[in-house]
Amino acid sequence: MAKRTSDRRMQVYGALLLLPAAVLLGTFAYLPTVATLINSLFLPGFRGSPPEFVGLENYALLIEDRTFWKVARNNLIYALGTIPTAIALALGMALFVNGRLPGRGLVRMAYFTPTILPMIAAANIWMFFYAPQIGLFNNLLGALGVTGPNWLGDPSVALTSVIAMAVWKEAGFFMIFYLAALQSIPPELEEAANLEGTSRWSFFWRVTFPLLMPTTLFVLINALINAVRVVDHLFILTKGGPNNATNLLLYYVYENAFSFFDRTYAATITVIILLVLAVVATVKFTVLDRRTHYQ
Repeated sequence: MAKRTSDRRMQVYGALLLLPAAVLLGTFAYLPTVATLINSLFLPGFRGSPPEFVGLENYALLIEDRTFWKVARNNLIYALGTIPTAIALALGMALFVNGRLPGRGLVRMAYFTPTILPMIAAANIWMFFYAPQIGLFNNLLGALGVTGPNWLGDPSVALTSVIAMAVWKEAGFFMIFYLAALQSIPPELEEAANLEGTSRWSFFWRVTFPLLMPTTLFVLINALINAVRVVDHLFILTKGGPNNATNLLLYYVYENAFSFFDRTYAATITVIILLVLAVVATVKFTVLDRRTHYQ
């Protein structure tokens, strides 16, 4: 009897410890999600009239929305351009600064500096780089006798320009995680591989990279989230233009909610984004985790 009472007290104690986090999670995550789902089933009221329940009509309109599909395609290209590039660059930088080189601390700081810059400040810096007449990139190309493009005004290169800035901003952040993971690998493994005459390339693919898989999956999820929640630097650089060439999903949500004042349609797009992220997270936790080696 005394043991049962003690167990119940521990359960109550554990529940009380989890209560603050549960309240915050429910207030700022689950309740807004439910409210967004409910809003997506209505049409906005006009001139004081109440919202009209329309069921799945907003989703039917979304399927027929050509702009939405163009924005979704842009976001897919953006994700395919930023995620593997930023991860590969971060891993390469981490391997470089993890070795013995002069001024290693300064190099690490230089790699990490873009991360600590606010996105608005970084976007303004790159706007100067991309300026057609006075920009750094076109001046460098002009010195070589090459006419530079309108980096943010040409639909064929605008999205690539935004991708380049995003990779520059994110790679240093991901590098920190890889650097921490590399420093946690026991040095005895490399010593044993050297005694066996294993090449550095073979040691990397057979030992280092498998041990970095948990970090890679963590970075991959963060990179995917970053690829979806792009708003601030688009607002500074292109505002989704030209002709929606750089418009991405979350910025399209922002436009519908605060520029077109169609918050129910914005809620519909948000629900679709959440569903896609939920599917990706499910695949990650059910498939990829089983193939990951944890120390």
